[in-house]
Amino acid sequence: MKGKNAKIVLNIIAILLFLIAIALVGAKYSKQIIALTSSPSKFRDWVLSYGKWGVLVFILFQVLQVVVSVIPGEAVQVSGGYIYGTFAGTFYSLTGIMIGSVIVFYLSRLLGYNLIKKVVSEKSLEKFYFVINSPKIETVIFLLFLIPGIPKDILVYIAGLSPIKPLNFFIITAIARFPGIFFSSYFGSNLEKKNYEVAIAVAVVAIVLFIIGLVYHEKILKMISSLVHKKR
Repeated sequence: MKGKNAKIVLNIIAILLFLIAIALVGAKYSKQIIALTSSPSKFRDWVLSYGKWGVLVFILFQVLQVVVSVIPGEAVQVSGGYIYGTFAGTFYSLTGIMIGSVIVFYLSRLLGYNLIKKVVSEKSLEKFYFVINSPKIETVIFLLFLIPGIPKDILVYIAGLSPIKPLNFFIITAIARFPGIFFSSYFGSNLEKKNYEVAIAVAVVAIVLFIIGLVYHEKILKMISSLVHKKR
């Protein structure tokens, strides 16, 4: 019993520390972070001001973006392409996103529902709850992380509660997120090179897909849910 009580106390302390850290970052730096990431040129100057440590700073910033989901992920990915070009920007963004996903996934799995209900809204929990109980969880997670407009960083928290094997989750999400990260980096790279026609074309396609995902995500979720829960 003592060991069990000690574990409960440690979990509570860990949850509190995690929530305090998120609250501090959100309250103190959210406006500055959003303002910084909204301008690729400013973000580039800030990252490059760290010299040889710039790449590490960018990757750590991307990690922070996953953990603190209020930071706009697409803006950071665009900035990655703007600073480092399409391929390097994609690689650095994906690296940071996957490190952040590992942290969030294991935090969620370790601390459980007590953490999730403090970080994720009740509405989002209800909306994505079928992920946890899906008999085809790998397929569901792949589709959800592939479709634009669905809050992927919140999904990482929720997926930590599911029975999916961690390695499977990380591989699936890396593959599913790659196209979106690549095109964000491609857009940023062309923006920096002043290839505005290409940048605008990519932006229009991305915006249309994002709006479709955002507007119709309820129907998309119901469709996915009906498919994966269909009786064999």
